[in-house]
Amino acid sequence: MNSEAVSALIAKNPTLKASKAKLEAMEQGAYVVHRSWGFGQIKRYDEAVQKLIIDFKGKAGHPMDPVFCVTTMDVLPAKHLLVRKETDTKKIAELIADDPAQLLVEALQAYPNNAATAIEIEIVLAQVVGDEKFKKWWSVAKKSIAKDARIAIPAKKTECYIIRETPVSAEDEIVEQFNSTRSARRRILLAEELVDGAEKKADQAALTAVLAGLAESVKDSNQLDASERLYGTVVRDDLAKLVGSETAFEPTQAALIANPRDLPAIAEKIPVHFQSRFLELILATHPIEARDIVFGLLKVSQGKFTTECINFLIEQGYADDLAATLQRWQTEQNLRAPVLLWIVKNRHSKKFAKLLNDLITPRLLSAIFFAIDYEALQAASARRIPLGDILSEDTDLIADLLSTADPETARDLANTLMLNQGFEELTKKSLLARFIKIFPKIQSLVAADAESKEEQLLVSRPSFERKRTEYETIVSKKIPENSKAIATAREHGDLKENSEYKMAKQDQQVLMAQKTLLEKELGRARITDFKEATTAQVSVGSIVEIRTGGSTVKYTLLGVWDGDPDQDILSYKTPMGTALLGKKVGDSVKVKTGNSEDTYQIVSIGRYADTV
Repeated sequence: MNSEAVSALIAKNPTLKASKAKLEAMEQGAYVVHRSWGFGQIKRYDEAVQKLIIDFKGKAGHPMDPVFCVTTMDVLPAKHLLVRKETDTKKIAELIADDPAQLLVEALQAYPNNAATAIEIEIVLAQVVGDEKFKKWWSVAKKSIAKDARIAIPAKKTECYIIRETPVSAEDEIVEQFNSTRSARRRILLAEELVDGAEKKADQAALTAVLAGLAESVKDSNQLDASERLYGTVVRDDLAKLVGSETAFEPTQAALIANPRDLPAIAEKIPVHFQSRFLELILATHPIEARDIVFGLLKVSQGKFTTECINFLIEQGYADDLAATLQRWQTEQNLRAPVLLWIVKNRHSKKFAKLLNDLITPRLLSAIFFAIDYEALQAASARRIPLGDILSEDTDLIADLLSTADPETARDLANTLMLNQGFEELTKKSLLARFIKIFPKIQSLVAADAESKEEQLLVSRPSFERKRTEYETIVSKKIPENSKAIATAREHGDLKENSEYKMAKQDQQVLMAQKTLLEKELGRARITDFKEATTAQVSVGSIVEIRTGGSTVKYTLLGVWDGDPDQDILSYKTPMGTALLGKKVGDSVKVKTGNSEDTYQIVSIGRYADTV
């Protein structure tokens, strides 16, 4: 916009006077960023309609009111990276590929005081690099940037990247951050950075001071849990080795893992990259008990630590013991989800073929279903179950596990799948199709399930609410209590002689059967107020007077869950109710009870809805 056009706008709207400089910057060829439309370039100003014509990505020649743009659009300086991506494409591409630190410096130079928040910088760089490539590129670039003495790195995303007036080495910056914080956790992380990045030219005096501060934090801080304290001592000792200190620090690593009972809780929280060293430390501290300790840790392990435990046991010569233990845990139903996940992922590995060959059986599939169902019942929210995901994604897994199954075993497992709470219905059908491909007769399960869903059950609202309450009690209270009882019973040892475990498992089967039945019934239920009933013939909602011999009795025919014999209320699904349906006044009805058959005559038909 030229000065005449800007003056005309201000004359028309005096409140724009404060924005005169910004309006004048909205000139032909200027690059802009709009809150809604993103990056674009002003092509011209159309004085006839008083609109800026702007090319945005995917929307060329878009007309916009400059008055509106004052508050919603920023004009970018020529040195801004987004502008330079258009005007100096080759240079920016070279910086992206070869010198991300310099790219960041040039990005910061476009901001006042050569500073911008981490959030601002990441938004701009994502647009310059490209959203698809940015995440991977940025994770590598940050390491290079952290080593650049010109750039101050923010601790939080809301803080700023700054170009320093005087360059500071990465080591000096870490030392400065270490000295400025009293957080023991933060000090451990900063000291670890020093250990990982320290060179021979590093300031030994500064490192020694950091070592003293770290040793104090690890020893005295009440912020640290057992896992953090142990890891802190490892970083402390690595730093002591780096500076050549011979000081005997307390507590020692060995002292912190002296009690084997503490190890599962520590293992649960240790950093992934420390897991293998943690196992080596256990071996050094408990050379005689290490085998049994690591087996215990494997049993309750999670994620990558499962793999670390298995590799450790094999490297220590316990491969045969490991195979036997996995077989025993499978028999005792003690194989937990992370170990099961490791088994199915490595079943074709040459390294573990001998170890796992005898485990790839239908019994393992049963253990997988149990683990998925258990995890689904324990989950407080709808979260991913990795074992369920791999069962769905690995199209060969079910076939591998059923390779030695007989038709009866396969059918039992298919039934277990259909009752499992860890899968959505569509996923169940997809998995069941893999069963059917191997054992076609299992198709009858699908047909029976579909048939059972076709027929609706007529119910009253009160009876529906009672059933739903019963279902919610089973799901939210009884099943979790039973799961806890099973877990507790497992800890009591040998499952073959464990009566508490057997009783808890029997209770589980009953509860799961009740849950499944209630789910199916509630899914088929249709709530009615019985007003559809007529007096022309007996239907659900009828009051029927019948005569047998010389006496008469009135029955009220209601929903499937409304039966109350003491009040002469019948469910329409009872033998008497079924026999009465569709009959008219004067009709005879035969009802077979046991070995006898009685005949009744319908005297009158009324409507229950007229009595309430």
